[in-house]
Amino acid sequence: MIVTLSDEARQYIALFDDETDVPAIDCVVDDEYDRLAFVVPAGTMGQAIGPGGKHVRTVESALGRTVIVVENADRAADFVANALAPAAVYNVTISENDTTIAYAEVDHDDRGVAIGKDGRRIDLARRLAKRHFDIDGIELT
Repeated sequence: MIVTLSDEARQYIALFDDETDVPAIDCVVDDEYDRLAFVVPAGTMGQAIGPGGKHVRTVESALGRTVIVVENADRAADFVANALAPAAVYNVTISENDTTIAYAEVDHDDRGVAIGKDGRRIDLARRLAKRHFDIDGIELT
């Protein structure tokens, strides 16, 4: 899918790239929770985060917002699992009927992590999955 970026998101991506040497492919600005989510190319997650989270902390400090990094994937199921990280996701099944729903099998002890405070993590995962794979919803099993 083609992802459309706002000028504001492009500026955040440029700063993220300068700090991490990783060219993010998407940036979601979430003003409600004062956070930014960057989607980085597959295989670049470690470099984007940096040793001990150094790069993320630097970007957070520069922008004054919480930063979330999600690794891109070629398959929708893998992308959904990445978007729910750090929760342990065992399997993701995509069901396509009238709507496209991703059913994510999450470790019982990590359900709270996958949902996040006030549903923030799963809401962001749903938003990203819609933008990148046209998935209408994510449900935890």
